[in-house]
Amino acid sequence: MEMDTLHELYVDELKDLYSAENQILKALPRMIKAATHKQLKQGFTKHERQTRQHVKRLERIFRSLGEKPTGKKCVGMEGVLKEGSELIKEKPDREVLDAGLIAAAQHVEHYEMAGYGTVRTWARLLGHDDHEALLQQTLDEERDTDEALTAMAESSINVEATEPEE
Repeated sequence: MEMDTLHELYVDELKDLYSAENQILKALPRMIKAATHKQLKQGFTKHERQTRQHVKRLERIFRSLGEKPTGKKCVGMEGVLKEGSELIKEKPDREVLDAGLIAAAQHVEHYEMAGYGTVRTWARLLGHDDHEALLQQTLDEERDTDEALTAMAESSINVEATEPEE
């Protein structure tokens, strides 16, 4: 696809985010299964529900643009998710695994926040106020998830990972 306008770049980045969100939906069940800390499992489960809504919001934006959301693979997210998958395969100590899962999830969240912040700004510039509101809602949820992961890590999970196994 040629990208000669901000609109074309906007659509392309939305497709990238759509691909990323769908990849996340495939990865989250594995992360939920691998997590051992109850609060972390619950956080991942909550974010899986939110991610389904993120996909629906993107589909709504694509419908309003008369575009299809498919046709692009987000290789950046593929790489980020692969790192988390490799951690699970290494089978570290359970507390260390949970700390690593938080780190992997925060990589995902930060990647998404960068993308959503960008398209939200472009939506505003392009006069898509309805898109801007939807994208801001998703950006807020991604930020809230990141903050919840940080709180879990700092209050218990990282602390437990520093304690030697008995």
